[in-house]
Amino acid sequence: MPAADPADLLVWYDRHRRRLPWRAMPGERADPYRVWLSEIMLQQTTVQAVKPYFERFLTRFPDVESLAVAPQDAVMQAWAGLGYYSRARNLHACAQVVARDHGGRFPADETALRALPGIGAYTAAAIAAIAFGIPAAAVDGNVERVVSRLIALEEPLPAAKPHIREVTQAMVPQARSGDFAQAMMDLGATICTPRRPACALCPWMVACVARREGLQESFPRKAKKAPRQIRYGAAFVAERADGAILLRTRPSSGLLGGMAEVPGSDWRADYPLSQAILDAPCEARWRRMPGIVRHVFTHFPLELTVFHARLDRQAGAPEGMRFTGADELADEALPSVMRKVLAHALPQFGAPADKGGGKREPASRKRSGKKDAVEK
Repeated sequence: MPAADPADLLVWYDRHRRRLPWRAMPGERADPYRVWLSEIMLQQTTVQAVKPYFERFLTRFPDVESLAVAPQDAVMQAWAGLGYYSRARNLHACAQVVARDHGGRFPADETALRALPGIGAYTAAAIAAIAFGIPAAAVDGNVERVVSRLIALEEPLPAAKPHIREVTQAMVPQARSGDFAQAMMDLGATICTPRRPACALCPWMVACVARREGLQESFPRKAKKAPRQIRYGAAFVAERADGAILLRTRPSSGLLGGMAEVPGSDWRADYPLSQAILDAPCEARWRRMPGIVRHVFTHFPLELTVFHARLDRQAGAPEGMRFTGADELADEALPSVMRKVLAHALPQFGAPADKGGGKREPASRKRSGKKDAVEK
């Protein structure tokens, strides 16, 4: 049986490549800043979700220098809604290092790229290949699936990652390595999909061992994951008579670090809801809202009980907190879960949160499913 020929994949890519706002057109030179920005945004997030964010972010911060000098609050606000906020903190830190230590230019070296904040093995290889033409193996979730099927790899993920990377590296051509990396991504996203892959349209159909055996949907093999334990908590929406909302900023490190939130309790598996009022930020006539707000993070699902209170116009903010006017909430770096909480308590804020399900914090992407920088 013939081996998978990179030339066949590149012929397919030249005909079927996706047009994406961060991708250079044929014959154009890729912009390292756009490549880097898109790769960070696409970690754990779908292509469709990223497109509008990428374009708005690029308008606001057109180059690495403008991003480096921007206040962190502005970066977090521009990122709000994309999820996995450690990416935004690392993005800002990386821009500052590139501007300060590399003269505003990304290093054309895979090892040097990996030394930058927020850039892991996949992202460094992708930037090296796409932006600089270095024959680096960019292995994300799409590539893992394609290669696992090509060779019918029985070893389950994540243990199989080194083997897959070795196989991929051996396939990377010296010329057009960037196109090869993007072709692998497109093949996994549009043809070699997790379910019902379009094998008849695949340029590597004949070479694929899993397809020949009729087992393509069973690859890659994956080790069983331990069930994620649900966490519970309380959120307190204090609304002043002038419409201002009480907010605070989360610690700079950790989950949702540096983002804005309404005051609330810790999120714990054993949170005692009967004592939730003890976590209220101030004395008030707190009313428990019917239903709950559900949200899913990478490592755990969350259920929040929401309390609402109306305060006098003269009410002051407790230490470490602030009142934000209703017309200024859009400028706050509110993550998706906090926007759900506000919508649950305040009809004027938007549609009420789902009382039965809730939107998942982006956990995978059709483009790849890479996991270089997830919230810890």
